[in-house]
Order: sequence, then C-alpha cells, then structure tokens
Amino acid sequence: MSQHYRPRDSMTKPRIASGPRTFMRLPWVDDPVADEGRVDVAVIGVPTDSAVSYRSGARFGPEAIRSASILLRDHNPATGVDVTRELSMVDAGDAPVVPGYHELTLSRLEEFLTPYYRAGIVPLVLGGDHSLTIAEMRAMAAVHGQIAVVHFDAHGDVLDDYYGVKHFHGTMFRRAVEEGVVDPSFSIQLGMRGSVHPDDVGSGEALGYDVVPWPELASTAPEEVGRRIAARVRDRKVLVSFDIDFLDPAYAPGTGTPEVGGPSSYQALQLLRALGPLDYVGFDIVEVAPAYDHADITSHAASVIAFELLGQLALRRRATAAEGLSI
Repeated sequence: MSQHYRPRDSMTKPRIASGPRTFMRLPWVDDPVADEGRVDVAVIGVPTDSAVSYRSGARFGPEAIRSASILLRDHNPATGVDVTRELSMVDAGDAPVVPGYHELTLSRLEEFLTPYYRAGIVPLVLGGDHSLTIAEMRAMAAVHGQIAVVHFDAHGDVLDDYYGVKHFHGTMFRRAVEEGVVDPSFSIQLGMRGSVHPDDVGSGEALGYDVVPWPELASTAPEEVGRRIAARVRDRKVLVSFDIDFLDPAYAPGTGTPEVGGPSSYQALQLLRALGPLDYVGFDIVEVAPAYDHADITSHAASVIAFELLGQLALRRRATAAEGLSI
C-alpha cells in the first residue's frame, strides 16, 4: 500500500482550524474505490430521516458526529491500538439521498455502497435514521452472501410494518431475514428494553435472532458477552449496527426515540471492546439527532463509539496478519 491515509497532525495545525469538518480530521477522498487498494476504511454520511416514527432530525447526524470527532486522537490506551497506524482511512463525504422518497434513497444507497464492499473497503456509515441499514445489508449480501449482524439498540426493529408501510426505521431487521440477506442464526441483538405491545415480545427470537435484553446484558460481564457474540457469529462476515438510543438518554439525549433505563456510555464502550476480532465488513452508528442534544453529548458519544469500532477492526487486521505470518 503506497499511500497511507491518516489524520492531519493537530500539533502543526489546531483541530479548530483544520478546514472542512471530516471525521477525525481524515483526508477527504471523493472516490476511495478508485484508489486501488490504498483505503481500508471509508467514512460515509447518510443524511436521511424520512422513515422515523417520532422525532425527526437524524439527517443532521453525520455533520454533528464529524464535528465532535475532531477531538478524537490516534491512540486508545484501553486497547493499545493506534487506529491511524493500523488502518488507512478517509472521509468519503455523504451518500446520495432523496428527502421524502425513502425507498428511492434505499435503492441509491445500496447502489452507492456495493462497490465499497467489492473493493474490500469497510464503510463506517454515519446516520441518519436506522432504516438505512437495510441498504447496507443488501449491498453486503450482494458481495459476500448472507451476513451476520451484531445489533446494539434499545429496540429490536423487527416489526412487520409501520402504518402499513414495510420499510421504516423499526422494520429492517425483519426485512433482512425475509429477503435472505442476513442469517439470523449467526446474528445477535443486544440492549432491548422499554414498553412494547405484548405481540412484539419474542419477535426477534421467532425470526431466529439471539436477543439479549438490557436487564440480562446489564448483569453479564462484558467478556462473557464478547464470548457469546463470538460463538454466535463465528466466521461469518459481520455488520455491527449501533443505534445511539442503545445508550440511556442521560448519556444520549439527542435521538429520535429515547428509551430510559439503559447503559452509560462507559458500559457501552466496555461491551464494544469485548467484541474481539470478528470478520467485520461494515459498521454504522445511527439515529443521532443533534437538535435534541445538550452540549453535544450524543454526538461526542457517537464519535467515540465509532472510534472503538475502528479499534476492533484494527485488532482484527492485526490478528489476521499474525496468522498469515505464522503459517
């Protein structure tokens, strides 16, 4: 790899004067796919919220996460990983969306993302409402076949419809099973809580997902959760999808459907650090709605969650390289 992309050195130019806001002050590259294998990760915003059921505003999530992310540094002392050395990363701007035409947005997003997966680039998708994940999963499956999903959320998003509409931000993990793009027997959902209709209890399990509600997750050590996830996913290509309302609204007020009684941001980071070296092909952080944020709490949480996910990818690449050397 002749070119290695990494952030601008903040000691030569202050973070607040680093030019247009990109994620983590990374270089802006319009077409990383054309960069002939020199990019490991492309950060992609998807500014859409046409499929929300309560509070809108997630279309401004990518911008807010990017702004908060300028405070991120290179090295994570908790994991011992410098993501900027391990991974060549760029910000590829925003994907095409069509406000008010949700299914058209999904089809354009799927078409936009597919070349990234073909090129072996891992997209870090910044949402945007959670409905966009079905486009990610379709594009991944077109390249890799059925994928596994590790889904952090306060809600299972396995409803059959909203108001008679099949594609909404609470339906995509049912659609993914129905369409055959996700294998639920290799997938896990974590953090579900809150008031739901009795008919919806057990819907995720009925589809084949392993579902770990927040009360169970809260009483389980992160290392044990990591082992459970690894045993479930095994060697499948995996998407990690993180809805920011997984966090208690005390730690993430800026979201469309806040759900009281969830984890702190520190608890979430501990769970992400326990994921381990899975075969990651994509990440998303969704449902950040900055208009409801306070002191940018939610945006900062989302940027650090993205940083932790990148760290897990770096550990996977390191482990894979070590295996190659030992053969």
